[in-house]
Amino acid sequence: MGKYDKIFSSEKSLEESLSPEEGIAAIAVVTAVADSSLEDVDVELVADVLWGFEVFEEYSDDDLLEMVDRLLVIAEDEGLGALFNTANESLAEDLVRDAYAAGVSVLVDEEELQIPKGKMTLLKKLQEALEIKDEDAKEILDEVIAAFEEAEDEFAEDDDEDEIVLEESDDLEVYESPLGNFIVPIPVDPQHGGRVQTQEGVVGFSDDFGTLLRIDYYPIPTEQEQDLHSLGQEEYLRSILLNKYIPQAIVNNLPDASVEYTEYLEDALAGAFFALVNMPEGSTISKTGNNGTASRLNAYRGVIAFTEGDYLYIISSQRSFFDGDSPSSPSAEAEGIKQKILEFVDTIEFN
Repeated sequence: MGKYDKIFSSEKSLEESLSPEEGIAAIAVVTAVADSSLEDVDVELVADVLWGFEVFEEYSDDDLLEMVDRLLVIAEDEGLGALFNTANESLAEDLVRDAYAAGVSVLVDEEELQIPKGKMTLLKKLQEALEIKDEDAKEILDEVIAAFEEAEDEFAEDDDEDEIVLEESDDLEVYESPLGNFIVPIPVDPQHGGRVQTQEGVVGFSDDFGTLLRIDYYPIPTEQEQDLHSLGQEEYLRSILLNKYIPQAIVNNLPDASVEYTEYLEDALAGAFFALVNMPEGSTISKTGNNGTASRLNAYRGVIAFTEGDYLYIISSQRSFFDGDSPSSPSAEAEGIKQKILEFVDTIEFN
């Protein structure tokens, strides 16, 4: 009997059916578990992989984590073969490629940006079980690798930001967006190590005392204008913030970060959505321990999303916790940071 026959040659199936989305997720889970144990599966990694597929665009991070956890429980109770067969049966023809791509994605070595040689047999068995032709399988593999390479390039670009360290003699009092869509007085002081960090679509202001005020801004594309009108302001901003911005801009770099509080601000900025994110060791400032090693402080990050003109804006601020500091309740922390952001927004002149 071959190594993977218990999975791909099994005749077992689940008593209950799976939705097409669950089917794709189940293929990813089966592939991730096939060469390891259930306990070794990185649930957050699998959820992150799934989140990149259009079919999961409306799913929150918590939704996907819950789905992966549930599928792992099914795999443990019913076996990988039964889970795979039921997943395969749930897939319409146009979703088989997505299912295979999900399986490929969980096998990619993110450092080498390739499938490890030891995983190629598993990948071939998955291809055969899903009845995907060789040329289609190669095309999907190339697309997945290209997507990982693009994400790696974007991450590198994020690290390669321009930084201006303000000098006391600087006459630089305002920052003007390169797109001309806003002007804002610089809110940090050179005497406190004030810095202005910029990259495409982002400007951040920080200093040595833990101040962080950041503006992300995006021209709203036509398809998102349609989403805005069809979903409504609250749901559109909630989805952007919780399903896209926070997972990509924060959780990808800080897996332990979690959303602690959300609120729709109906009377602010013609409608805005606020979220408070708990970021263990996620502050922009660090402390040095007795052994000389530096570690980042714990922090809460407040984020407000709103639209102004043809742009979507996401404004952030943080509260870092120094030694002896401890957070208040999420609602109390949210109130303080929310007011700080709104006061900062009042200083911005939108064009």
